[in-house]
Amino acid sequence: MPKQRQARKAEESGSPTLRELATVLFRQGILFTGVSGLVFALAIVYACAGASYRAHARVLVRRARADPPVTAQQNAPPDFSRVEVTEEELNSEVELLKDNDVLRRVVQANGLAGYDWLHWLRPHEGEAARTERAAKKLAGRLRVEPIKKTNLIAVSYDSADPQVAAQVLRSLTGIYLEKHMEVSRPSGQLRFFNLQTQEARRQLEEAKGKLIDFTDKHGVVMAGQQRDLALHRLDETEASYGQTRVEISEAGLRIRELEEQLAKLPERTVTQVRTADNPELLRTLKASLLDLELKKIQLLTKFEPNHRLVVEAEQQIVLAKAAIAAESFTPVRDETTDHDANYAWAQAELQKARVEMKGLVARGATTSTHLAEYRTLARQLGEEAITQDDLASSERAAEENYLLYVKKRELARMGDALDEGGIVDVAIAEQPVVPALPVWPATAVVMVGFIAALTAGTGAAFAADYLDPALRTPEEVLACLEIPVLASLPIEIDRWSA
Repeated sequence: MPKQRQARKAEESGSPTLRELATVLFRQGILFTGVSGLVFALAIVYACAGASYRAHARVLVRRARADPPVTAQQNAPPDFSRVEVTEEELNSEVELLKDNDVLRRVVQANGLAGYDWLHWLRPHEGEAARTERAAKKLAGRLRVEPIKKTNLIAVSYDSADPQVAAQVLRSLTGIYLEKHMEVSRPSGQLRFFNLQTQEARRQLEEAKGKLIDFTDKHGVVMAGQQRDLALHRLDETEASYGQTRVEISEAGLRIRELEEQLAKLPERTVTQVRTADNPELLRTLKASLLDLELKKIQLLTKFEPNHRLVVEAEQQIVLAKAAIAAESFTPVRDETTDHDANYAWAQAELQKARVEMKGLVARGATTSTHLAEYRTLARQLGEEAITQDDLASSERAAEENYLLYVKKRELARMGDALDEGGIVDVAIAEQPVVPALPVWPATAVVMVGFIAALTAGTGAAFAADYLDPALRTPEEVLACLEIPVLASLPIEIDRWSA
């Protein structure tokens, strides 16, 4: 009903005048004075006894070091080429400053749980609950914001006691640095890598022992190279054996051809033929003829020409003449023979080929034996090379793991040394100091309280007048009841004494 009345008043009368506003304040004078006085009194009390002091600190985020990741892989040297700090890193440090664990440790370090004046309303509340409540209260008073276009984080804390404000920020920065080292580099790396280094060294010694035992047992130093050498010799022996077989075949064919050629060639041949008369025989024949003629002459002296002796002598003379004539027409023939050169060459080549055949056969047998030995040796060395390569690979892997863990151990030791020296990626650029002046001066608080008192009193007066159902003017009666007013009599009411 009052809202409808007020709406109709606004529609009919338009915007209120200063007189009407003042009338409302005078009509609700008691409420206006009470509310304004109460607000102003609270402002004065706050200005005198409730002043707030704010301590400041600044944290610088930088790249002072780069910790290697804890992995089982070979890591490249840390990259210091990127020196800028990203927005995500700044926000991470901001959240770390506001971490619940950090705030709880700050509360415990400064005893902030004892500043709760309402703890008597919760008599059964435990220490953990009071600490948690104080941490939430600390988070409400703590302001942590990154400063734009810088690597700085501004931290501030308000407290009624300036000493407490500075001490809280000192504790916060110290605990924050410890927390930063905890989360940026997990603890226990050095011990972990010490254990891993010892285990890797044990595995390396075991792998070396197995490799040495295998080498001593099988009598090989580098089975792979020995296998390759054996295979090379095997190839050479196979080539030599094949060449020997070809030479044996050629020698056999040559022997058969030479035997066929020897069968066709004569063993000896005439090298010289001489023809001449036989002077000794002619002399003998002529001497016999002369003797026969002399004998005939003697016989003719004694006998008749037809005598038997004379006739025989004549016959012998005829035979002697015939022999001399025959000897004159058939001279003596002298022939000289020698070994045939082709036959001798063929026979010599045949002997040579047979000797070569025997040598080739013997060499082929020896080569075949060596070939079988090289095949067996190559097969054996191949198996030993595989085993030795596996053992060598295990040794190399164990050595790589050992060197890796040695490197990791040294990096972890370096990280611990950097932590002990306080070399981290964040630094306190501005140490908190005890504030000498409150956040708001007393005069400013009083002025703001005075303005707030006037505003609160005015608002309360208009609210009460808005909710008052009384009709005060004929216009209000007409607007609300739609009944014409014939006359009105003013009545003075002392509202200040009512």
